Amino acid sequence: MLTLYGNPRSRAMRCMWMLEEVGQPYQLIEKSVRADDLQTAEYRKLNPNARIPTLVDGDLVLWESMAINLYLAQKYDGPMRAGPEVYGLAAQWSFWAMLETEALLFDLLLHRALLPEFTRDASHAERAELLLGKPLHILDDALARQGYLAGPDFTVADLNVAGILAWGKMAKLDLSVYPRVREWLDRCMARPAYKRVRELARA
Repeated sequence: MLTLYGNPRSRAMRCMWMLEEVGQPYQLIEKSVRADDLQTAEYRKLNPNARIPTLVDGDLVLWESMAINLYLAQKYDGPMRAGPEVYGLAAQWSFWAMLETEALLFDLLLHRALLPEFTRDASHAERAELLLGKPLHILDDALARQGYLAGPDFTVADLNVAGILAWGKMAKLDLSVYPRVREWLDRCMARPAYKRVRELARA
């Protein structure tokens, strides 16, 4: 059985979502982001970065959420199976989202929701939202050509990017000027597999 280290309130959520989409049974070993939970000798043997998520599949150990999801898309038959063209587009959009949006979205989330109110800085949030304009316009334009990022159907490309942009929802990111992004993200987050993971996060 596949084993995933992490929790549904972290980047591991993306991998849990993917595992739910491919319909594979897995064991979730809860790990927080606290140093005392990750800096153990046992866990560092699996992930020397001492971060989550980490996937163990037999003798294979993988870390980095995007890499895990691209691996799962290649391995298992079904609607999430990625052929070469879809896999290439999924890699492109996954790396793009990590480089162009994740840090800004995390900063926005910190200063809108996660930090104690007395430590939040509105200027940080405003700057992040302003800088997100460029990548969101790029994404909105891409979605004008087709319903999803790699074709007419939902694939790992959409899952990986939506898994990052979900932080924007939590941070009350204004998507009104990006109507295609807003509609696409709502469709992605309405999927039963995503809803199952969110239920675990609320438990």
